[in-house]
Amino acid sequence: MDETEMLAIFDKEVRRECEWTRMRRDVLPNLVRYTLTDVGHGGGHISWSDLTSDTADAAIKSQINYFKALNVDFEWKFYTHDKPEDFPQRLLALGFKAEEPEALMVADINELPQAYWTMDVSAVSRVTTPHEVDEIVRMESEVWGQDISGFATGMKYDLEFNTDAISVFAVWKDGRIVSAAWTHYLLSTSFATLWGGSTMVDYRRKGYYTALLAVRAREARERGFRFLQVDASPDSQPILTRHGFKCLGYSTPYEWEPGG
Repeated sequence: MDETEMLAIFDKEVRRECEWTRMRRDVLPNLVRYTLTDVGHGGGHISWSDLTSDTADAAIKSQINYFKALNVDFEWKFYTHDKPEDFPQRLLALGFKAEEPEALMVADINELPQAYWTMDVSAVSRVTTPHEVDEIVRMESEVWGQDISGFATGMKYDLEFNTDAISVFAVWKDGRIVSAAWTHYLLSTSFATLWGGSTMVDYRRKGYYTALLAVRAREARERGFRFLQVDASPDSQPILTRHGFKCLGYSTPYEWEPGG
């Protein structure tokens, strides 16, 4: 499958049609909006839009008014193939703040390296308890040098109430979690999305990142998913490329906060 076809499937299934846990999907004229309806971090996000230079500003203002009435923040993610091309400047002019760009990395599970299905992954264990989630937060916060706890409440909820939509894995060493990663299964699509993948500095170059990839790929294949998708940092992108992932473009999250 070529990259253009893969990108079209991603846009259709993930950006326009998928159902996320704890969120309501609203299909509006020329955009798709998700609003948090249960526990979690952030008020919602705009996942897809089909706008023009004539309609973009009005659409942005409409969504600002919607989330302002709820008094919650939201994200608008812009992809490099989205239109109009000056949409990022329009978001910034209306009060959004840009986060770091991310590479859209997608792999067909059937095209992953054969080593994924045979390598030793015994260092990886499944995470199921709130205490283990707190240990992941502790590790992530140390790796990134800041509070990385926004995902924890939603993860704990999904591990209890949406068990078919999430899987969390970790590597324990010296009495603590030193590396972790998780999968959100977009149950109405052919995509399993991969998150996390952080490892503490003293435990890197031991194969944990690859083992966590392999464990998640195996489970996704067993469950019948066709694609793995990652929003990758500059550090992760070259690693994923070596593992058979294709870069379909880049996205930038633009964040809006009430009173910002």
